[in-house]
Amino acid sequence: MSSSVDLRLARHDEGWALAGADASRFGLVNDYLSHLLDRNYSLATVRAYGYDLLAFCRWLSEVDVEVESVTTNGLLDYLRACREATIPGRAGPEVITMTGQRLDRYAATTINRRLAAIAGLYTFAGLRDPEASNPVPRGREARWVTAGEKSGMLAHTRRRRQPRSALRLRESKKLPVALSAPDAAKLVASLRTWRDRAIAGLMLWCGLRSSEVLTLAVKDVDIGGRWVTVTGKGAKQRRVPLDADVASVIDVYLLAERPASDSDRLFLVAKGANRGQGLTAAGLRTIFRYHRGLTGIAGGHPHALRHTFGTTLAEAGVDLAVMQALLGHAHVDTTARYVHLAPAHVKGEFDAARARIRAQTR
Repeated sequence: MSSSVDLRLARHDEGWALAGADASRFGLVNDYLSHLLDRNYSLATVRAYGYDLLAFCRWLSEVDVEVESVTTNGLLDYLRACREATIPGRAGPEVITMTGQRLDRYAATTINRRLAAIAGLYTFAGLRDPEASNPVPRGREARWVTAGEKSGMLAHTRRRRQPRSALRLRESKKLPVALSAPDAAKLVASLRTWRDRAIAGLMLWCGLRSSEVLTLAVKDVDIGGRWVTVTGKGAKQRRVPLDADVASVIDVYLLAERPASDSDRLFLVAKGANRGQGLTAAGLRTIFRYHRGLTGIAGGHPHALRHTFGTTLAEAGVDLAVMQALLGHAHVDTTARYVHLAPAHVKGEFDAARARIRAQTR
């Protein structure tokens, strides 16, 4: 990136916007980010779109092309630049993954996410001006959305067919990584405060996302009735049963540890200048980073606790629709990934089938 480009993403009272001396060239981007807020996208999502479009606009400044003048060929040049770019601070080209990918290059998921942000930007431009050109080709309509819908296992959940851009890169499909029972127990045992134990319990035994935990209000937790009202992605609410042990931990936290505050957030900062304010995502990451180092559990990230919850449900043979409701997935095919994460359940079914076959062939 040229050092002469003065463009950055800045937070303001209403959301996120491009700022700097070159920001005046990209008014369309700021209008689009405001449009996302109007459509009830979360600030975190708008921030992610903002950074993806920031990279695109910096590249446009370097090649001296206006955002309204981008062609499909220009977009192809940008995507090639993304594929060839190196990430500062990463290991050099001699270090590769087990699949042969260099560690100092952007992943296909990152490039596809940038493409999605750009596609959304030009779709928004088309809403304002139907004559505006869109450099993102729509591609052919996908016949099946997921493999599960194609095979019939999830046919009842089939959604409207979506066009897939021909510019998308092929992504490797990775299953969610869960913690083993001993590692999960060791990580939770290392937590020292009632607040941190309650947060971990809500993710590990109730399946909440870390963002959902941080936005919980005190009134959202019904300790007596053992229910939690959770606001998930897209401001969608769901009610989740509250584990009895977690309810006890939350009760102790509220009575003995939560600082006095005007905030209605359940989990607050306990020390320092920000005491009494809502715990942030950065603060939660700091807590888990410290305890990963303390316990030596490299995979001890907040979301790994939620994956462990989903895996446990799959191993117990819980119905997919129930798992979907508990985890707050918009589509059951996302929940179905956890079925593949149940090695104990699969092995048990395999052993039972093998025993039946042997009994029949004797």
